[in-house]
Amino acid sequence: MTMDATTWAAGNGWSVQEVTCNAGPRDRAFEERHETVSIAAVLAGTFQYRSEQGAALLAPGALLLGNHGQCFECRHEHGIGDRCLSFHFTPTYWESLVAAMPSMRRATFAHSHVPPAASLTGMLARLASFRQGDTAALEEVAIDLAGAVLHADAGLRSRPGPLRNHDAQRVSDAVRRIEAHAHEVGETLSLAELAHDADLSPWHFLRVFRRVVGMTPHQYVLRTRMQRAAEQLRDSAASISSIAFAAGFNDLSTFNQRFRAVMGMSPGSYRIRRNRDGGS
Repeated sequence: MTMDATTWAAGNGWSVQEVTCNAGPRDRAFEERHETVSIAAVLAGTFQYRSEQGAALLAPGALLLGNHGQCFECRHEHGIGDRCLSFHFTPTYWESLVAAMPSMRRATFAHSHVPPAASLTGMLARLASFRQGDTAALEEVAIDLAGAVLHADAGLRSRPGPLRNHDAQRVSDAVRRIEAHAHEVGETLSLAELAHDADLSPWHFLRVFRRVVGMTPHQYVLRTRMQRAAEQLRDSAASISSIAFAAGFNDLSTFNQRFRAVMGMSPGSYRIRRNRDGGS
């Protein structure tokens, strides 16, 4: 097993690292310890995360939460590898951030993670398009992310019971299939297809997928396509129609409508804004 951590940016009390791991089912998991307050955005792959706040299967779009000094364990029972962008805050810096947030009563996380959510798609699209050395932009997004995650954590319901390993494997396989094929035009990735591949009834598959991922399979497919489109709008000069096609849409009108619904603005406005703000 190898894990690579590359520091992208750092400042007084905070840092951001890109962490890639190629662990798989045959690799042994070891208990580790969060040396800082940690928020890790999962960008690719799936893995199991366990802390005293609970255990969960994390998929792209999820946010791993770690309190300072907390022990945790990560495992890859259902697939090989993952990639995360990990934000670290010293306890003193974190407490100063929380103290300035109106109505925020606690500085520790009550849950092990925040599942993928439509309200965070825009922010995660920004994260996916950053590069090493974007220090000023990453400092701003680190602070934005801290506030968004604390409010999301406070609004989560109580933790559900443990998920059967069989169901976790099926959901992990489905997530990896969506990651690999969501951009393909004509690939429907329908509930019936995904449930059939998982050897589960559509009802049971929908229930466990939504429990793990935080949204339905169709919503997750759209989120994946929108995030990739947002990255292309920022990083390339390709036409909006070609970006829509590359993201898996063969109808520009539908793409425009769904992009606006998820990102809060039209693709053209999103590109103008990102260019104006220097990509941040």
